[in-house]
Amino acid sequence: MTVTASPAASSRTSVDMSAPNRDLSAREIALDVRNLVKGFRKKSGGSLVRPQYTDSRAVDDVSFHVRRGEIYGVLGPNGSGKSTLIRAMSTLLIPDEGTVSIFGLDVVRDEAQVRRLLNRVSVDAAFYKKLSPRENLLYSAQLYGLDRHVAEQRALVTLRRLGLKDKAFQEPLEEMSRGMQQKVAIARAFLTSPIVVLLDEPTTGLDPRSRRDVQEFVLELRDVHDATIILTTHDMPEAERLCDRIAFISGGKFVAEGTAEELRTLVGPGKTLEDAFIELTGEELAEEEQA
Repeated sequence: MTVTASPAASSRTSVDMSAPNRDLSAREIALDVRNLVKGFRKKSGGSLVRPQYTDSRAVDDVSFHVRRGEIYGVLGPNGSGKSTLIRAMSTLLIPDEGTVSIFGLDVVRDEAQVRRLLNRVSVDAAFYKKLSPRENLLYSAQLYGLDRHVAEQRALVTLRRLGLKDKAFQEPLEEMSRGMQQKVAIARAFLTSPIVVLLDEPTTGLDPRSRRDVQEFVLELRDVHDATIILTTHDMPEAERLCDRIAFISGGKFVAEGTAEELRTLVGPGKTLEDAFIELTGEELAEEEQA
């Protein structure tokens, strides 16, 4: 691990990060992000006739790599750039600067090939709520050109593994809890058997049982199915339990990266991961975000 001060951490202990290790072989690197920048223009004032805009960077010169079979966590509060980063990695946003590659394929230049390798689960998964999980999943399978019988069986296996009852497979999604809907979103993501999975706050708002079911499934994907997983979260215990390495993000910048133990060690003996996050970023996670 290296040392670079970020604006967010400039008045506190700062951690610097070196460029990702490029000595790893191409086969070992599943995801390679180099100097990624993504900004947005927002209205800041003016009038209806002459509005004024300001440009801000949601992701600001971020570089890192994820090894094959690794669970890599990006930990930060809402508005820190986590979801923008995930969208850029999943081909949903075009980077303003820098590159993202998945197993050597550029997400912009090789978009179609990249999409065959990965899938994404977000906290705001969209469905046709009047339809059942079965109908939603079979519709998605058709979009991907999957055999409906294979897709249905694969979805059932995943949903059972996540603790969903068989009878719920035929019930309208609008009658299901937030946790059950999120399990359907995970099942949809795995219809295509992706080798890279982008999980954007997948357990936010779930009850403790559903959160545990999803976390155990994530570990199983890594250990049994050799999936590479990028997880964004603001849940400290979740990050410690699931992630092989963790990056702290604040104001669109990575301010520290390492194992949970390494990050705790950076701020002194007896410190928690939350202590490390607050010390290195200068931010706190709101209580409702940790619930």
